[in-house]
Amino acid sequence: MAPTIERIAALLAKAERTEIEAEADAYLMKAQELATLASIDLAIARSRTLHKEQRQQPESRTRTIGEKGRRANRHLISLYVVIAHANDAQVDIAANSTYVIGYGMPSDLDVIDTMFSSLSVHMVQSSQAYVVSRVWQGEVYTAVVKRRRQRKEHTAQTARVAFYRAYVERMQERLTEARRQTMDHLPATSSDAHPDRATGELVLREKAKDVQAFHRQTSDARGRWGGYSGGVRAPSGSAAAAGRHAASRARLTDAPEVGGKRELE
Repeated sequence: MAPTIERIAALLAKAERTEIEAEADAYLMKAQELATLASIDLAIARSRTLHKEQRQQPESRTRTIGEKGRRANRHLISLYVVIAHANDAQVDIAANSTYVIGYGMPSDLDVIDTMFSSLSVHMVQSSQAYVVSRVWQGEVYTAVVKRRRQRKEHTAQTARVAFYRAYVERMQERLTEARRQTMDHLPATSSDAHPDRATGELVLREKAKDVQAFHRQTSDARGRWGGYSGGVRAPSGSAAAAGRHAASRARLTDAPEVGGKRELE
């Protein structure tokens, strides 16, 4: 899996360097395509391994998101979950939103870590640039307060939240579409080099079942994560447009990851 991770990281670096939006989009889509194809190949190899103890097995990894009380944590977690679900992983979330635990195949967790490290930094930096621009000043949004909708004028914080929510929503669309396109482009007939779509879908379903079973057996999570509970429920205006545009560009960075280093369980 290491060569695939290196290729994905190289694609993300190219996305950072290009000023052309279409190229940046293509690089991210290609990164997810490579992740999906590699996952299929490894799942097929795993299915052909007769001895269970020799197969790649699911594992869990704990990833620090940020210090307790940090406002961006819930939005970063939402981004992590989107990336994880696009790559067949299950996620547990700390009640205080300071860390997540990913459950999946080691190769898939490597991909998730690589993509999250880039996209999380890009999301935070892009939102900061938007907030500093003060384009949002004078705009209003629909807030939900005690189950009632109210029109309020944006503050820097609510504009940032609207940006984050739109960014994550758009990134989910892109990763889902990249995975769908990858499956659609698999050949109709199978070969050693290129599995057919039916084979690919089958081994991914079987892998997902194994990951889900592992999650049920090992997870200590109780209840449901509340997620974002603030007033910005339906991002709109320039904040939403800027968030979606940033996610579409996906101009990434090789800066240190947001939230600190990863810890392995």
